[in-house]
Amino acid sequence: MKPKPDDRRDNARKIKNNINNTIENIELAEDMINSIDNQKTIHELEAKNERRKEAIDGMRQELKDETRNQFK
Repeated sequence: MKPKPDDRRDNARKIKNNINNTIENIELAEDMINSIDNQKTIHELEAKNERRKEAIDGMRQELKDETRNQFK
């Protein structure tokens, strides 16, 4: 069986979508944090948002690399 060729044409679009979805999830979690009183849940959501923000930084770097590679 032949392996599929590496098709990276839409990687930048996929990364942008992932960034936008993650930002949307952060905003939804912040809305939830502001509307609940359960401190344990608030702490968990805040921690999750911190991880999401770190992931966004990584995705932005990946997007830069991907767009740089498209013009080579």
